[in-house]
Amino acid sequence: MLVATIFRRNLQFLCLLFFLSSAGAAAANELQTLLSIKSALHESNTKVFDSWESTNPMCNFSGITCDSNNAVIEIELSRQNLTGSIPLDSICRLKSLETLSLGFNFLFGPVTDELNMCVSLRYLDLGNNFFSGSFPAIPLLSGLIYLHANRSGFSGTFPWDSLENMTNLIVLSLGDNPFDRTPFPSAILKLTKLKWLYLSNCSIEGKIPDGIGNLVELMNLELAQNYITGEIPVGISRLRNLWQLELYQNELIGKLPTGLGSLSSLEYFDASNNHLTGNLSEVRSLRQLVSLQVFKNEFYGEIPPELGEFEKLVNFSIYKNRLSGELPEKLGSWSAFHFIDASENYFTGRIPPDMCKKGTMKKLLILQNNFTGQIPATYANCKSLTRFRVSKNLLSGEVPGGIWGLPNAELIDIAENNLEGPITSDIGNAKSLSSLLLAKNRFTGELPSDISKASALVSIDLSYNQFTGNIPTTIGELKQLNSLQLQANKLSGLIPDSLGSCDSITDINMAHNFLTGQIPASLGSLPTLNYLNLSWNELSGSIPGSLSSLSLSLLDLSSNQLIGRIPESLSIEAYNDSFAGNNGLCSDKIRKFHPCLSEAGTSRHLRTVLFCFMVGFIVILLIAGFFCIKKMRKTEHGVSLKEDSWNVKPYHVLSFTEDEILDSIKQENIIGKGGSGHVYRVALENGIELAVKHIWHSNNTGNWKKIRSTTPMLANCGIRSREFEAEIQTLSSIRHINVVKLYCSITSEDSSLLVYEYMPNGSLWDRLHTCRKLALDWDTRYEIAVGAAKGLEYLHHGCDRPVIHRDVKSSNILLDEDLKPRIADFGLAKIVQENSKKESSTQIIAGTHGYIAPEYGYTNKVNEKSDLYSFGVVLMELVTGKRPVESEFGENKDIVDWVYGKLKSKGSVLSIVDSSIPQVQKEDAIKVLKIAILCTARVPALRPSMRTVVQMLEEAGPCQLVGIIVGKDGQK
Repeated sequence: MLVATIFRRNLQFLCLLFFLSSAGAAAANELQTLLSIKSALHESNTKVFDSWESTNPMCNFSGITCDSNNAVIEIELSRQNLTGSIPLDSICRLKSLETLSLGFNFLFGPVTDELNMCVSLRYLDLGNNFFSGSFPAIPLLSGLIYLHANRSGFSGTFPWDSLENMTNLIVLSLGDNPFDRTPFPSAILKLTKLKWLYLSNCSIEGKIPDGIGNLVELMNLELAQNYITGEIPVGISRLRNLWQLELYQNELIGKLPTGLGSLSSLEYFDASNNHLTGNLSEVRSLRQLVSLQVFKNEFYGEIPPELGEFEKLVNFSIYKNRLSGELPEKLGSWSAFHFIDASENYFTGRIPPDMCKKGTMKKLLILQNNFTGQIPATYANCKSLTRFRVSKNLLSGEVPGGIWGLPNAELIDIAENNLEGPITSDIGNAKSLSSLLLAKNRFTGELPSDISKASALVSIDLSYNQFTGNIPTTIGELKQLNSLQLQANKLSGLIPDSLGSCDSITDINMAHNFLTGQIPASLGSLPTLNYLNLSWNELSGSIPGSLSSLSLSLLDLSSNQLIGRIPESLSIEAYNDSFAGNNGLCSDKIRKFHPCLSEAGTSRHLRTVLFCFMVGFIVILLIAGFFCIKKMRKTEHGVSLKEDSWNVKPYHVLSFTEDEILDSIKQENIIGKGGSGHVYRVALENGIELAVKHIWHSNNTGNWKKIRSTTPMLANCGIRSREFEAEIQTLSSIRHINVVKLYCSITSEDSSLLVYEYMPNGSLWDRLHTCRKLALDWDTRYEIAVGAAKGLEYLHHGCDRPVIHRDVKSSNILLDEDLKPRIADFGLAKIVQENSKKESSTQIIAGTHGYIAPEYGYTNKVNEKSDLYSFGVVLMELVTGKRPVESEFGENKDIVDWVYGKLKSKGSVLSIVDSSIPQVQKEDAIKVLKIAILCTARVPALRPSMRTVVQMLEEAGPCQLVGIIVGKDGQK
């Protein structure tokens, strides 16, 4: 028995020894596994791996959690600025691993089938990264409870069948990935424990199955930004635990389903941007609503009065429907109300008075309705308001004084009502006010001098009212003022000389008032003034010669009492009617005015003799010159341009004549060539240089030859170059420092000339790629990127209607003498029409190889997002120094393929950066490369807006340690 006891003890000791030995070996293996993960992600700019050293216990590594047996059960490395490919072959050797969290990083490349070997996983987060390829089938991961893979660049067909065995799944987040279009996956309907389902923007099409109602545990259901059709199924009304329902931007039709009101836990409901109709009666029972957004639909009828009793409602957006009746009087009075947008409906009655009762309201937007009565005095104390828009209604009475001085208001728009009374001195407290829009009302009184204390003002429109008195002399203190509209009032007195201190102003209109005195000479020093209308006043004295220095697209000084000589530089065809109704003016160039008497008092007879002599001399010179020019001067087509009749249309003040331009259209002045004509450099006698683009009009057969026709020029305009028409339509109305300036167009029956400012440093393409290659340091490249982005941002977001350039490339980004960029060549541009569909688009294939967005391969309908792709290519050129298409990229591959290939190959990311960029700045270049990758996403919907790109570029500036986080879109 003693022997047996000893044997048992020895056996237990041996087992323990074996166990400890095995555990030690396993721990050593897992340590090596973690170190191999660190090695695979060694290029990451992060400190999270600082503790990952072989001398430290692995369970003390940052982001690592172990169980009681010292086995790794959790890797938490989200938001750690990781870059590289996921080493799943190493990770899945951690047999006890239950949590793998890698979200919000810069991981790239494919996610391989080895993920299926992480069989113990319960929590998997790969979301918000830059992966490529399809998501692997993972049928062995049946124990998953949380699966996050949203916004990570996955494409192709998702393996929906892999989800069938994941019966314990609680969270499924796959949205914002460009998967292949698919009907609503039936496998999801079997996941009855789901609480969170995020499938927005991942190409779901067809109808939502009524079986969705079987997922009774659902708290969050997001199916927005897909291609879903049909009606909202009645089955949704069975989801009694639903907290959020997001269905916006689909193609849903019909009425809200019967029983929707039974979702007693629903707090967030967004069905905006669909084709839903009917009334909102089902909403009356959703008393827990915090946010209700159903804008851009076809709802009609009245708002249920019960909404006025909703005690949690803070966001209410119903604009662009056909709703009518009155808004509930107590709407927004119970909670910390945030905003209302009820614009563009048919509402009547009074504005609910207590929506800012809690002092938290940010936006009150109810423009373009039929509201009546006065603006409630309660909003005079709503200091949280940033936007107050009640224009285009039937409001009357005086504006409560405090509204003028709201300290956080950025926009006050009360135009086109029947409002009256003065602007009070409270306006001086409006320190954040950018736009003050009061046009077409019945306002009276003098403009308070305190308006100059609203120092953030950019736009003032007080036109078509009954304001009287003087314009405040302090107006010059508004240094950010861009537009001043005071026309059609009863203002009197002098135009303040201080207005010449408003260095940012581009537009001044004071027409139809009773202003007196002289035009201030200081207006001639305004560097950006483009529009000046002082007509129909009582101005006197002479026209200041300083106005000659302005580049105006419109000048109107007509119907005043001006006298004296019209400055010679203003005596041009573009301003022929600008001086009418001033009988005291004279001009030696404009026929409508009598000639000016010389100061020496030369006799009429002597002047006549001299005049006749000069005319005769000039005629002789012209005849001699004509024969010389006809013999010597030919265009590139061998025909003298002066044989044609030309029509000049100016868009700025011109300091040159038509003949000066025509005389310079010759072979030796060519600086560029295109499919429909050439570009010439023109050097004027005054030292100014211009660039002239010569476009030949096409005949009906598409030939770019000179066409002799007896048809008048206007009758022939139907065959004028489409490129010319596009460029004129776009550039004639655009004013931006990063968009090339078009001075005028000169048009004949057979061809057209576009006269631009000359860019002495050529194009970005020249400086990066050609024999004119110039070493551009990274700071300069970065500034070019930001400037070009701002130019495109203006085209997309700053114009009355978005302008799609459609041929963004480095050769269309010109550089001035300081290497500042200008967007140029709008021959393919398209202005988006106001009545366009949900996706404003154009159907003409356009662009340049290497820059063309991939969606051209499957659709002709492209929008602003195609410009984003092209701009992303330009950013890659700036970072890499390579052309969009190079032989080293391989057959049928471009720079985007090359960059993505480098990322997938686990090679050094820094090797992508141009070798001429110093090592210390390569991290800054990588930041811009990341933005380029976002811009060149294969699916247009995943590309950011141009406005977002500008923001990201500014944040990624040199020496700024800023991370770019890509999150869920959808802020409304």
